[in-house]
Amino acid sequence: MSTTLRVLQFGDSMFPVGSFAFSNGLEMAVQNGVVRDRTTLHEFVRTTVHQAATGDGVALLAAHRSAVAGDLDGIRRADEAVFLRKLNEETRTMTVRMGRKLAEAAAHIVGESLLEKRFRDATGDSVPVTYPVALGALFATLGLSEEDAFAAHQYGAAVMVLSAAVRLMRVDHLDTQAILFAVNETAAEEYRRVASAGLDEMATFAPVVDVLAAAHVQAHVRMFMN
Repeated sequence: MSTTLRVLQFGDSMFPVGSFAFSNGLEMAVQNGVVRDRTTLHEFVRTTVHQAATGDGVALLAAHRSAVAGDLDGIRRADEAVFLRKLNEETRTMTVRMGRKLAEAAAHIVGESLLEKRFRDATGDSVPVTYPVALGALFATLGLSEEDAFAAHQYGAAVMVLSAAVRLMRVDHLDTQAILFAVNETAAEEYRRVASAGLDEMATFAPVVDVLAAAHVQAHVRMFMN
C-alpha cells in the first residue's frame, strides 16, 4: 500500500514542481487554430505523450537504472541527453525549472539520495538537472519500478496539456478526463516500444509543435510560459 501511495504522491499533477505555469505548446496551438475542438485536442495530447515517451521517457528509464546501480555519472549523462535535445528556449526552461523544483522537494521530503547529490553537483556544472531524469532517479530512490516512473511521466505530460486546455478553449473537465482516459491506454505500449532504447536513440519529431513553441517566445500576450 505504501508503494502505491508514493506513486500517487510524486506522480500527482498537483505536486509542486510548477507544471501549472506551462501548457506544453498548447497555447500557441490554440491561438493558431491547430487545436480548436475536442478532436484536435485529443490528437495534440496523443502527440505530446508520444514525444514524451520516445524522448524524455528514454532518459527517465536510463536515469532510473543508473540510480538503481548507484551510477551518478549515468544520471548526469541522462540529464545531458535531455538538455541537448531541447530545441527551443522555453522547453529547456520548462525541463530545468521543473527538474530543479522536483530535486529540491525530494531533498526536503526524502532526504539524502543520488538525486540530491546530483542536484548539488549540478550547481557547478554546465549540465543542469532535468525533470524526467529527476523523476526517474527519485522513483528509484523510493524503491518504485521504472514502469511506475514511466507511467507517472506520461500521465504528467498529458495532464499538463489538458489542465491548460480547460483555461484556453471551450472544453470541460468531463471532456478532458475522457481524453486522459483514452490516452492513458497507450502508456504500456509506449513503454514496451522504448524500454530497450539507449540515450543515443532518443528522438522526437513533431515540427509543427517545435515551430509553435519557437513562435511563443516572441508572443507579447500569453497565459503560460510555454
